Amino acid sequence: MKKYIYTLLVLFIVPFLGTAQDSDEVQQDTIVKTKEKLERSAFESSYIIDNQTNVVLSKNALEIMLQHRFATVQNGWEDLAGIYGPNANIRIGGGYGVHERVTLGFGITKNKMLMDFNAKVAILRQTRSEKMPLSLTYYGNFAYDARQQENTNFNYNQDRFSFFHQLIVVRRISPEFSVQGSLSFSHYNTVEVDMRNDMVAFSLGGRYKITPNTAILLDYSQPITEMQNYYGTVDPDTGDVNYENNNPYPGISLGFEFGTSGHAFQLFISNYAGIVPQENYMYNKNDFFNGDILIGFNITRIYNF
Repeated sequence: MKKYIYTLLVLFIVPFLGTAQDSDEVQQDTIVKTKEKLERSAFESSYIIDNQTNVVLSKNALEIMLQHRFATVQNGWEDLAGIYGPNANIRIGGGYGVHERVTLGFGITKNKMLMDFNAKVAILRQTRSEKMPLSLTYYGNFAYDARQQENTNFNYNQDRFSFFHQLIVVRRISPEFSVQGSLSFSHYNTVEVDMRNDMVAFSLGGRYKITPNTAILLDYSQPITEMQNYYGTVDPDTGDVNYENNNPYPGISLGFEFGTSGHAFQLFISNYAGIVPQENYMYNKNDFFNGDILIGFNITRIYNF
């Protein structure tokens, strides 16, 4: 009799176990199906000419970059529109994806022998469902001026440091068109006596694809902080203090980008001769509308391991 009772219990319970298992599988499938998919990258490169984009490398990916700025074109054919000019600037750098949201990098720039250590962190990422309509990324660096002491006015080692922080907001509006805006803060431990140590600035940029592998780039950078401080020269006749205007000019850049799956080449004109961002925001003396224009290019190559 007991055997019959056990058999009936087993036959009664098994269907419910199967139903519970099916319910769990359906629930897991639903979670997988409703997982948010990230929007495709708004930019091909970690740079849009002079400013950073929101591109963060995938984990264990390596990016090698070469950035070049020729001299200004003002001498015309004398130095082949600045290509053979003596004031060319070059930066060689690299970045490595330590996490799918974190990239660490290092670079060395010819002018002032600036060695910069940088990090980029993806805070928010745009999704295809528009649940997250934009991307928010943090970029920061600290740079060390490694010139020989006789070529500087530094008294202490800490005088050689500068710092940069930036929040980048990006939206991929369509497969062809992407825009970004950023707010940045630059700091130099040591500056000239008639300058402030800090600079607040913003930038606007855009990318429009005209073919599957070619795009037009626009980049605008605007310093906000007034650079003159309380130092100045006194007029001996009136006693008035005259402040020298050391405010940097805004950066204006436009060009073309040619890209593949792992490679991007940007060719452009700009009035920024520096490459490390705080150098441009704090010290740019080139007026785009006065003809202080130079030719430049960026080359980036990504290796996935």
